[in-house]
Amino acid sequence: MKPTLGFVGVGRMGANMARCLKGRGYAVSAVYDRNTEGAGALALELGAEACAKPSEVAARADVIVTVVTDDAAQREVFYDKAGGLLLGAQGKTFVNCATISPAVHVEIEAATEKAGASSLEACMASSIPQALNGTLYLMCGGKQAVFERLKPILSELSDHGKLLRYIGGAGTAAQVKALVNMVMNINTAGLAEGLGLGVALGLDPKVLLEVFSQTGAASRVVATDGEDMIAREHACYFSAAHAAKDSGIALALGVEKGLSLPLAAATKQQFDRLVALGFGGIDKSGIAELTFPGRGKPA
Repeated sequence: MKPTLGFVGVGRMGANMARCLKGRGYAVSAVYDRNTEGAGALALELGAEACAKPSEVAARADVIVTVVTDDAAQREVFYDKAGGLLLGAQGKTFVNCATISPAVHVEIEAATEKAGASSLEACMASSIPQALNGTLYLMCGGKQAVFERLKPILSELSDHGKLLRYIGGAGTAAQVKALVNMVMNINTAGLAEGLGLGVALGLDPKVLLEVFSQTGAASRVVATDGEDMIAREHACYFSAAHAAKDSGIALALGVEKGLSLPLAAATKQQFDRLVALGFGGIDKSGIAELTFPGRGKPA
């Protein structure tokens, strides 16, 4: 029999992962989110229980997927003494998908094992459409036996396992994810500066995109963000606030290893500027608003 699933954190990514797995024949029994209205609507859609506390999700599910925003939120949903996931966690399995510090994943694994449970980090390198369609690129870290046990569920989220990778012990997948987002964010900032300078020179930015895509300037963000930068279309798939946070995770890892990462630092500074202007909720493509001539902030 398939295990019953619960979700803690049902924003854009968590909700669509739940929809995907429901469509693949899994019972989603319970959901929780600080946004109670959103959690209630999703619960009604999926035939699940909208819970008042994370611990209630754990009580109703065999496998609990957490998709939260940062280190503090991850710790809160597990450790809260009035309703955290560790209350009654014995025998449960937790799949933690947030982009958080690697050390927190290590910490959560130890805490869950002490409580008689198990956990796995499953870091995502994709966005909202892939969460819904089951084509997420998943990087996993933790005990390999836990990974093997969860493979049927994870495969449904990752194109039948084609996009599923086991990296190593706890924290290693989070390290890889931090590097992925660091490079992605640098590429995004670089594309914004290249297009912005091109516009200032009087060049056609759409022609520039075509040239970039066929030369050494090519990167994934040329395809995903370029047109949006030109059109000033910044509907959120990956927020500027998350870009700033994730660049900070990578920088902290660099400090631990005694490395200087000037490009990552400059990129984080740009995303921090967007957040300070009150635009942390727009897509990372909004960094172009800081580099295109005559803009200065999102329209």
